[in-house]
Amino acid sequence: MTSRRIPSDFEPNELTKLLEEKQRSGTRVLDLTETNPARLGLGGAGPEELRALADARGARYDPDPQGMRSAREEVARYLAARPGSEQAPSPDDLFLVGSTSEAYAHLFRLLCDPGDEILVPRPSYPLFEPLAALESVRTERYRLVHDERWSLDLDSLEAAISSRTRAVVVVEPNNPTGSCLTREEAAHVESLCAERGVALVSDEVFGDFPRPPRRALPTMLGNRRALTFVLGGLSKTCGMPQMKVAWIALAGPDAERREAARGLEWIADLFLSPSTPVQAALPALLGARHAFQERLRRRLEENGARLASLGKKGDGFRVWDAEGGWAAVLETPPAGNEFALRLLEEQNVWVHPGHFYEIGHERCVVLSLLQAPEVFAEAVARMERLR
Repeated sequence: MTSRRIPSDFEPNELTKLLEEKQRSGTRVLDLTETNPARLGLGGAGPEELRALADARGARYDPDPQGMRSAREEVARYLAARPGSEQAPSPDDLFLVGSTSEAYAHLFRLLCDPGDEILVPRPSYPLFEPLAALESVRTERYRLVHDERWSLDLDSLEAAISSRTRAVVVVEPNNPTGSCLTREEAAHVESLCAERGVALVSDEVFGDFPRPPRRALPTMLGNRRALTFVLGGLSKTCGMPQMKVAWIALAGPDAERREAARGLEWIADLFLSPSTPVQAALPALLGARHAFQERLRRRLEENGARLASLGKKGDGFRVWDAEGGWAAVLETPPAGNEFALRLLEEQNVWVHPGHFYEIGHERCVVLSLLQAPEVFAEAVARMERLR
């Protein structure tokens, strides 16, 4: 017997079944869904960073629900140095957790009673619904619409808010669309949250990766009218998903922020997730972000240019503009699901149909730009055969 919060059907979809068949047969599949930099030769944890894990402080255990003070100070310095950052949080307004998934779970526990709601963008990465379901929280969607560029459907956001809404989630930049709210859209969301007494959760895990010509991406750090939680972590910032440290930065009115901090401290004290050795090593780990991010930007530029060349040839292919992140949305000649199935079946290339992320446009697929350039170029060449 399991909880009704656990899915009752684990049957893989048609595309996954085909992928598993090919893998069992030993077929070489070019994977354009891979987003783990540590598996692609891009990871930020080299010998020097691994040696930092041997810091003698790692042998002691003196847990702090918010995370070690020295580690929080290091995160605060990183956030202060982020391009576009106007005001970094105090270490007192930072909580270290094991991952951004755990950060979401903590925030749902903090803000919601069973049956309460959070608003999440559509399209987006399909993570919010299962995380919310595990906390007996409902998700309602507001729309991002695409017309040459992505924009926020303000009417859908306002219509989605109810008496049981406890938080609005924004993802800056969004995954997989790579889009960001305009300054005016962000101000409207913040004002709406402040007026309705609703928290604002800003997921900024890809915030260090603007696409040219942008030099910086927006952040919700700083003085905010609404109670605000900004999320980030080593997984994307440093290319170290295996280190399992992320953070929640609090902003907003003093009284609301203090109340939220008390609740988060109580919740975090029940878990105490981040390990001491990783927290002690944070100066070295965060210091490695510069080299990692430079490597990754070169990869994004090279693979992005190769994909753009496909779009320039016409034949129904078009790469949608993105302001940041690691993914690309590609408009395809046939419907995205049909294209993804044919691409895997006939050309042994794996991409995700757009509907996996609830992209309303039928003729598009989503792919990662992180794959090795020679593999990526070969995969794009195979796509051209399906014109």
